[in-house]
Amino acid sequence: VQLQASGGGLVQAGDSLKLSCVVSGRPISSYLMAWFRQAPGKEQEFVAAVTWTTSSQYYADFAKGRFTISRDNAKNQVYLQMDSLKPEDTANYFCATKRDRPLYNLSAYDYWGRGTQVTVSS
Repeated sequence: VQLQASGGGLVQAGDSLKLSCVVSGRPISSYLMAWFRQAPGKEQEFVAAVTWTTSSQYYADFAKGRFTISRDNAKNQVYLQMDSLKPEDTANYFCATKRDRPLYNLSAYDYWGRGTQVTVSS
Protein backbone atom coordinates (compact mmCIF):
# COMPACT_ATOMS: atom_id res chain seq x y z
CA VAL A 1 0.00 0.00 0.00
CA GLN A 2 1.36 3.40 -0.95
CA LEU A 3 0.06 6.87 -0.19
CA GLN A 4 1.31 9.92 -2.07
CA ALA A 5 0.32 13.40 -1.04
CA SER A 6 0.60 16.44 -3.28
CA GLY A 7 -0.60 20.01 -3.53
CA GLY A 8 1.58 21.70 -0.97
CA GLY A 9 3.48 24.89 -1.58
CA LEU A 10 4.42 28.33 -0.36
CA VAL A 11 1.46 30.62 0.26
CA GLN A 12 0.65 33.76 2.21
CA ALA A 13 -1.44 33.96 5.34
CA GLY A 14 -5.13 33.90 4.46
CA ASP A 15 -4.62 31.91 1.26
CA SER A 16 -6.05 28.47 0.47
CA LEU A 17 -4.55 25.18 -0.62
CA LYS A 18 -6.08 21.86 -1.55
CA LEU A 19 -4.01 18.80 -0.80
CA SER A 20 -4.57 15.47 -2.51
CA CYS A 21 -3.56 11.98 -1.50
CA VAL A 22 -3.70 9.13 -3.96
CA VAL A 23 -3.70 5.63 -2.53
CA SER A 24 -2.54 2.52 -4.35
CA GLY A 25 -2.82 -1.06 -3.20
CA ARG A 26 -5.94 -0.61 -1.08
CA PRO A 27 -9.47 0.51 -1.99
CA ILE A 28 -10.15 3.48 0.27
CA SER A 29 -13.88 2.82 0.09
CA SER A 30 -13.46 0.33 2.95
CA TYR A 31 -11.00 2.26 5.07
CA LEU A 32 -10.81 5.32 7.23
CA MET A 33 -8.62 8.06 5.77
CA ALA A 34 -6.86 10.78 7.75
CA TRP A 35 -4.48 13.68 7.44
CA PHE A 36 -1.67 14.37 9.89
CA ARG A 37 1.00 17.04 9.94
CA GLN A 38 4.40 17.54 11.45
CA ALA A 39 6.18 20.83 11.88
CA PRO A 40 9.95 21.02 12.38
CA GLY A 41 10.85 20.09 15.94
CA LYS A 42 7.29 19.10 16.81
CA GLU A 43 5.36 15.87 17.23
CA GLN A 44 3.08 14.48 14.55
CA GLU A 45 -0.38 15.98 14.90
CA PHE A 46 -3.81 14.76 13.85
CA VAL A 47 -5.55 17.12 11.42
CA ALA A 48 -8.71 15.44 10.10
CA ALA A 49 -10.28 12.09 9.28
CA VAL A 50 -13.19 10.70 7.31
CA THR A 51 -14.69 7.30 8.03
CA TRP A 52 -15.58 4.76 5.37
CA THR A 53 -18.89 3.70 6.91
CA THR A 54 -20.79 6.97 7.07
CA SER A 55 -18.22 9.42 5.73
CA SER A 56 -18.34 11.14 9.09
CA GLN A 57 -15.68 13.82 9.42
CA TYR A 58 -13.51 14.58 12.44
CA TYR A 59 -11.24 17.58 12.89
CA ALA A 60 -8.61 18.81 15.28
CA ASP A 61 -9.69 21.99 17.02
CA PHE A 62 -7.28 24.11 14.99
CA ALA A 63 -8.79 22.75 11.76
CA LYS A 64 -12.47 23.22 12.55
CA GLY A 65 -14.06 25.85 10.35
CA ARG A 66 -10.98 26.23 8.14
CA PHE A 67 -10.16 22.76 6.80
CA THR A 68 -12.40 20.27 5.00
CA ILE A 69 -11.59 16.62 4.38
CA SER A 70 -13.26 14.75 1.56
CA ARG A 71 -12.84 11.53 -0.34
CA ASP A 72 -13.41 10.27 -3.87
CA ASN A 73 -13.65 6.51 -3.70
CA ALA A 74 -13.81 6.16 -7.47
CA LYS A 75 -10.43 7.88 -7.80
CA ASN A 76 -9.06 6.32 -4.62
CA GLN A 77 -8.11 9.76 -3.38
CA VAL A 78 -8.64 11.84 -0.27
CA TYR A 79 -8.40 15.60 -0.14
CA LEU A 80 -7.80 18.34 2.39
CA GLN A 81 -9.12 21.78 1.52
CA MET A 82 -7.35 24.33 3.70
CA ASP A 83 -8.68 27.88 3.88
CA SER A 84 -7.60 30.93 5.86
CA LEU A 85 -4.14 29.49 6.30
CA LYS A 86 -1.97 30.76 9.12
CA PRO A 87 1.81 30.72 9.58
CA GLU A 88 1.35 28.13 12.34
CA ASP A 89 -0.11 25.77 9.73
CA THR A 90 3.37 25.43 8.24
CA ALA A 91 4.20 21.72 8.30
CA ASN A 92 4.63 18.57 6.29
CA TYR A 93 1.17 17.14 5.67
CA PHE A 94 0.67 13.46 5.04
CA CYS A 95 -2.20 11.04 4.74
CA ALA A 96 -2.78 7.80 6.58
CA THR A 97 -5.19 4.90 6.45
CA LYS A 98 -6.62 2.27 8.77
CA ARG A 99 -9.73 0.18 9.08
CA ASP A 100 -11.58 2.14 11.75
CA ARG A 101 -11.29 4.29 14.86
CA PRO A 102 -9.51 5.35 17.08
CA LEU A 103 -8.38 8.35 15.07
CA TYR A 104 -5.79 10.46 16.76
CA ASN A 105 -2.64 8.38 17.16
CA LEU A 106 -0.58 7.88 14.01
CA SER A 107 1.05 4.74 15.39
CA ALA A 108 -2.38 3.04 15.27
CA TYR A 109 -2.61 3.51 11.50
CA ASP A 110 -1.63 0.79 9.05
CA TYR A 111 0.03 2.96 6.42
CA TRP A 112 1.03 6.56 5.83
CA GLY A 113 2.88 8.44 3.15
CA ARG A 114 5.80 10.88 3.08
CA GLY A 115 3.72 13.99 2.76
CA THR A 116 3.76 17.35 1.05
CA GLN A 117 5.22 20.54 2.50
CA VAL A 118 2.98 23.50 3.25
CA THR A 119 4.65 26.79 4.11
CA VAL A 120 2.58 29.81 5.08
CA SER A 121 4.29 33.17 5.21
CA SER A 122 3.01 36.06 7.30
